[in-house]
Amino acid sequence: MGDEVVIEQNGVELSNVETGTGKEKIVIEEDESADDRPAWDNKIQYLLSQIGFAVGLGNVWRFPYLCQRNGGGAFLIPYLIMLVIEGIPIFHLELAIGQRIRKGSIDVWNQINPLLGGVGVAMVAVSFLVALYYNVIIGWCAFYFFNSFQAPLPWATCPGNGTVMECEKSSPTAYFWYREALDTSESIEDGGGINWKMMLCIFTAWLIVCVCMIKGIKSSGKAIYFTATFPYVVLLIFFFRGVTLEGAGDGLAYLFIPRVEKLADPIVWLEAATQIFFSLSVAFGGLISFSSYNPRKNNCTRDAVVVAVINSGTSIFASVVIFSVLGFKALTDSRKCLQEFQDLMEDKVPGFASNNMTVTASNYMDLWGTYNTTDTAIRDFNFGYCSKDGNLNNAVGGTGLAFVVFTEAMNQFYPLEMGPFWSILFFLMLANLGLSSMFGTLEGVITPLRDAGIWKWRKEFLVVLLCVVCFLIGLIFAQYSGSYWLDIFNDYSGTFPLLIIAFFENIAIVYVYGLKRLSDDLEYMTGSRPNLYWKVTWLFLTPLSMLVIFGATIYTEATRTITYKGWDSALGQVVDKGPYPWWGEMMCYVLICLPSLFIPIVFVLRLTGLMPYRGETLKAKQARTVQRGAISKQNLVTDSLKMRFSDLKAHSTEDSDSVKAMLP
Repeated sequence: MGDEVVIEQNGVELSNVETGTGKEKIVIEEDESADDRPAWDNKIQYLLSQIGFAVGLGNVWRFPYLCQRNGGGAFLIPYLIMLVIEGIPIFHLELAIGQRIRKGSIDVWNQINPLLGGVGVAMVAVSFLVALYYNVIIGWCAFYFFNSFQAPLPWATCPGNGTVMECEKSSPTAYFWYREALDTSESIEDGGGINWKMMLCIFTAWLIVCVCMIKGIKSSGKAIYFTATFPYVVLLIFFFRGVTLEGAGDGLAYLFIPRVEKLADPIVWLEAATQIFFSLSVAFGGLISFSSYNPRKNNCTRDAVVVAVINSGTSIFASVVIFSVLGFKALTDSRKCLQEFQDLMEDKVPGFASNNMTVTASNYMDLWGTYNTTDTAIRDFNFGYCSKDGNLNNAVGGTGLAFVVFTEAMNQFYPLEMGPFWSILFFLMLANLGLSSMFGTLEGVITPLRDAGIWKWRKEFLVVLLCVVCFLIGLIFAQYSGSYWLDIFNDYSGTFPLLIIAFFENIAIVYVYGLKRLSDDLEYMTGSRPNLYWKVTWLFLTPLSMLVIFGATIYTEATRTITYKGWDSALGQVVDKGPYPWWGEMMCYVLICLPSLFIPIVFVLRLTGLMPYRGETLKAKQARTVQRGAISKQNLVTDSLKMRFSDLKAHSTEDSDSVKAMLP
């Protein structure tokens, strides 16, 4: 084994370099205590922040819907496959580069290669656009939360004792959501001014976010102990309540019994890949920002697997909770519908009651076929909710699940007096899921702006300014047409651009930065080099899967007309509103293209020298380190030879004196 030399860079100790082996290896080994970068208080705080960022509203109100619609238990097959070949590898890459370079997304890509600086800018743009509307949903949750402190709940019954036809034609929960909460307009073209109730709730949501993030990870890291763990407590409570409800087994069976024929549908695989990709919150920049506050000596490989598995496990567990409750609601609605038909038959058909005839789930259509000519009321009876399986088949996701369907199910929990308790828990859970994701989303904006030197003042001022700007722009969602605008942002700002960013991210790290250099970094940070699984996915499977999703998404969008749905107050239901107006369609395309355009724009500006990068790239740092290492090695050899020559000379003098002393 050769001698070892300690190389220093800017007064900071770097790696030990073995001399005389011919295989000198330089890896920057900075002392994090020498810089003033904030750091997590402990590993638990970091993991909770990453889990809170990854686990969001989509785990509760989108995954169960996708699972039910795409084959039940069979959907888990493509979902888990995509988790392995797409989700975990990209997640690992982001944690690794953030921890290695310890900068926000803009500076990370500038240091990897200045030509790729646009990838970081695109990440910031996506995070900003998503933050605009995501916090609005937290504001909606706040509105329902505040209205839950009354009994009976305001959405338990229709107002006006049967005189409000909009409510009578729909349901109390649907009426409260579309009329009392949103007071939604008939179309996106009818802005209708500002809904002051929603404006106050959105302001409250931004105020909470601002207070929690005012000190960076020092304050948001404290809040995350509650915001990341409380949803699991509530889910556990709802789990035990849900599985004990009558009809829960029907809901769970409908969810998990595999319909394997669905696996032949390419759309199922596309939706599984898309859900995995977006639910892990990759390509936002928040994962990079959070991991940049880690020490370099941290096992980011294990962190990536742990957080990704917890995220997917949460989705599956939330599905069990949601569909146990929806099974109960499907059974309750079916019984209510059959009872209404029973009452109608007893009223319109002579002898029906006296002959003890009973309407059941198996005979109601036969009875209708026999007696539908007896009376127009029987002929026109609405059997929409009489089929239990039909009710489950019409399960919805998104805001329809949270604010209408699930809310209606909670109205029927026994005892009925406990309705406010369940409502408070549910909407507090949703708000916390949103808040923990918002912390990561805004860190994807704040950290890069500060690390890149774009914002040079105190971080507190940037947090306040960002929250104020987002609130003011977000007033578009407080209009009476605000829900239509939120659908546009939700469908187009945080979907397609992320595919493009993540694809360039994978190519840049593995093929531009280099798999060997990445492996060296991971060996230094984690103690082991990436195994065959990581190499195969990074090199081939992950980019190929994203290309397939990219192509399928382009084809899907190019072959369909962009339409939207909205509330029809006359019918008391959601209906197709047709295509967006031209300016609404243009907004969709702007949200798709705007973040992605930063990638080629920065590339061209850097290539032509119009926007030169004045910092030091990672490659330049390593080259300088290697050069100084070589000089140190040469000096070490010279000093070693001098020391050995001096020792030999000293020994020679001592031996000469000894010989002289022995002579007579």
